[in-house]
Amino acid sequence: MTDPRTRANAIRFLSMDAVQKANSGHPGAPMGMADIAEVLWHQTLRHNPVNPGWWNRDRFVLSNGHGSMLIYSLLHLTGYDVTIEDLKAFRQLHSRTPGHPEFGYTAGVETTTGPLGQGLANAVGMALAERTLAAQFNRDQFSVMDHFTYCFVGDGCLMEGVSHEACSLAGTLGLGKLIVFYDDNGISIDGDVSGWFADDTATRFEAYGWQVIRHVDGHDSEEVQQALATARNTLDRPTLICCRTTIGFGAPKLAGSEKTHGAPLGDAEIQATREALHWPYAPFEIPEEIRSSWDGRARGAAIESEWDAMFAAYAKAHPALAAELSRRMTGALPADAMASLETAIRDTQAAAPKVATRKASQDAIEVVARVFPEVLGGSADLGHSNLTVWSGSHANTALQPDGNYVHYGVREFAMCAMMNGVALHGGLIPFGGTFLIFMEYARNAIRMAALMRQRVIYVLTHDSIGLGEDGPTHQPIEQLASLRSTPGLDTWRPCDATETFVAWREAIARHDGPTALCLSRQGLPTMPRSDAQVQAIAQGGYVLRAEQGRLTLILIATGSEVELAMAAADQLGTGVRVVSMPSTSRFDAQPAAYRDAVLPASCRARVAIEAGHPDGWYKYVGLDGAVIGMPRFGESGPGPEVMAHFGFTLAHVLSVVRAQFDVSA
Repeated sequence: MTDPRTRANAIRFLSMDAVQKANSGHPGAPMGMADIAEVLWHQTLRHNPVNPGWWNRDRFVLSNGHGSMLIYSLLHLTGYDVTIEDLKAFRQLHSRTPGHPEFGYTAGVETTTGPLGQGLANAVGMALAERTLAAQFNRDQFSVMDHFTYCFVGDGCLMEGVSHEACSLAGTLGLGKLIVFYDDNGISIDGDVSGWFADDTATRFEAYGWQVIRHVDGHDSEEVQQALATARNTLDRPTLICCRTTIGFGAPKLAGSEKTHGAPLGDAEIQATREALHWPYAPFEIPEEIRSSWDGRARGAAIESEWDAMFAAYAKAHPALAAELSRRMTGALPADAMASLETAIRDTQAAAPKVATRKASQDAIEVVARVFPEVLGGSADLGHSNLTVWSGSHANTALQPDGNYVHYGVREFAMCAMMNGVALHGGLIPFGGTFLIFMEYARNAIRMAALMRQRVIYVLTHDSIGLGEDGPTHQPIEQLASLRSTPGLDTWRPCDATETFVAWREAIARHDGPTALCLSRQGLPTMPRSDAQVQAIAQGGYVLRAEQGRLTLILIATGSEVELAMAAADQLGTGVRVVSMPSTSRFDAQPAAYRDAVLPASCRARVAIEAGHPDGWYKYVGLDGAVIGMPRFGESGPGPEVMAHFGFTLAHVLSVVRAQFDVSA
């Protein structure tokens, strides 16, 4: 019979052998956490390796993702579609075992980790999603949504500020089915962390409202199992299990040293470790007895089968709820929901309101939240400025876990990283608001959403120097360019209420990535449009004002500057075309024929107008075109005065055009 230490050693040797073969990687963490992982994955974790997408599986997040061979070894040993050849291809181009775990590459990997701390915040979001769905759907004896979220973290994760943001909120929300294992090995890349990380981590988490289990020997399976049982029996608050471990456990010369953190051990040290741990097997060899002991497929199938029977009974007792949960977890949208949005778009264009696009966004949310009950909104303490609250929103709290709105507090990074976890869990569509300038706090979480192709929606208001008095600390300049340069992120800067409604429709309909909605503080008039022009908004760029006769000039604008472009066109003659380009990524994705029809190559007289950094616009106007933008920081003052000071006036636009181009019809 295979004992726990032998099973843990299988993880250790697969990890060190794969890192050695790749001549790259981090063997120390998998070797140090192998005993903890064995307890969790062999004895406790409820999952089905044959069906990694089973809705009610426990979620596991390796936040210290540099130790990726830990999870790859676990997936291989328990029976997921991760072969020994995949392990041998660790860190190789196009392999299913990349350097850090990547969602979508490897069966069983729940989220992409590597940027430290974010996996922990993702786990908080997953736990929030589980509890929200449980409160919304569980009935009587039917706990159809009932699972734990487990997360491994290291010292680096807890040094990152996002860990404070996310774990503080997790404690406040009382996410009792979140269990975090702290790999307290005292080592980071630079060595012994005592010189730069002397926090009392346990007391810190107790202050957040967590249960903290201290002084667990991470190499004693019985101690780990007892701590885990205590954690699972405490459902009113999350739990941190502090496990003292030795990085590179088992390596005779290098254990406990930073030398095991980010480099192969070397052939001689690996051979010495084999001898020290009594592991006589060749690299990548797992004897059948050990492999059979690890195989979780039969157990996983039985667990899922038991749940399937319960869900079938639930569907008979509560057919509408079962159908709704099934729809949400499969990602399908309600049958008639898009029709409601189409009606709202037509009504908005007909009503032609003059409102800030942040207000138009709130109006759109009213419709979206009514027809898409899976929406989980929120804001980083700016709900009444971002206008992310709506008439049907109610707070998601420890006492009201079925709420559809999360008060994230002043925690932009945690909000966005948690929303990634919510989206990855499934069953909910998260959106969160803050000022556009403060997306900088959350920048890497937005990038991760794009990398993982998750449907997350960012409501980013106060989108330019037009916000006025708060001044350059709050006035975004380079942020639009930064968002637009992110692969896979759709960024919208609508010019009016109609474009805002369309942007919301496209964000909800999109299944393969996140969307940023950049919205004005100041009121903007609704532009006149035909039905065809309304339909063209979704293309990202379209002709809002067509020239009459010969085309002499193209004015390209977004957001609040579209109104200015239209006024300039009226002064410059009949040959001027105005192109509204609310989403450059959407426009760039259109067929070349469409893009050329909107921006014909025959017309090189082009001017882009946007109260943001100008660099990104030269690809549309060319080097012989002009950009009226903001290459410097703003100033404090009333919005209209600030806009005028920096040249966003009719007179300045006309002077730029006339100085550079002959626009006579």
